[in-house]
Amino acid sequence: MPENKGTLKYQRVLLKLSGEALMGDRGFGIDPQVIDRVAGDVKELVEHGAEVALVIGGGNIFRGVSLASAGMDRATADQMGMLATVINALSLQDALERHALKVRVMSALSIHSVCEDYIRRRAIRHLEKGRVVVFAAGTGNPFFTTDSAASLRAIEIKADLLIKATKVDGIYSADPVKDPTAERYERLTYDETLDRRLMVMDATAIVLCRDHRVPIRVYDMNRRGALLRILQGEHEGSLVEYGEGA
Repeated sequence: MPENKGTLKYQRVLLKLSGEALMGDRGFGIDPQVIDRVAGDVKELVEHGAEVALVIGGGNIFRGVSLASAGMDRATADQMGMLATVINALSLQDALERHALKVRVMSALSIHSVCEDYIRRRAIRHLEKGRVVVFAAGTGNPFFTTDSAASLRAIEIKADLLIKATKVDGIYSADPVKDPTAERYERLTYDETLDRRLMVMDATAIVLCRDHRVPIRVYDMNRRGALLRILQGEHEGSLVEYGEGA
């Protein structure tokens, strides 16, 4: 048992990473430096006694929505997107193992030769044993985003917090890269996030977290030590939860 276990505000967390986040400055694929940095951040959490699960998207390899809009059957396109998330999950597994962590990839689609099937009780047992769990293939169903998969898995494993990694330092009223006048929110309620149509996660994901009281923290994944500070209860990025809003 890590010496620091018990000093964290959040003991079990789920980190949601977009596939695009793994690209870094590239236009496609995986930047080895980015995935190594993510693995290092996760290792720091584990060393402090946290139980860590991850959900990763596949947009750096394939986006089903884009192909569906061009005429492909949406269900088929989404299934291809799910397979892209498995590629990312295996890449992340390799990076985490190179940091001497024990990792299990669990897929919502059965791919026995490369990863385990997702079984809720087994996932929780992995976490209890100190293993990092990477959830792949979304929910296993078309028409659902990996944001919804992250909310669903966070609820199922009884995570204390859902963390959404982004390239900006929280939630804004508009894209701060495109609109320098965009307002930054430090704290919001679930309903405020939905009513203002803030593009934090899709509406289904927000509603799932609201109905099961899973708080969401949005942070800048490029800030060193940010993940650990979040688990220690320090303010980092933006928080979505019950209560009075911003």
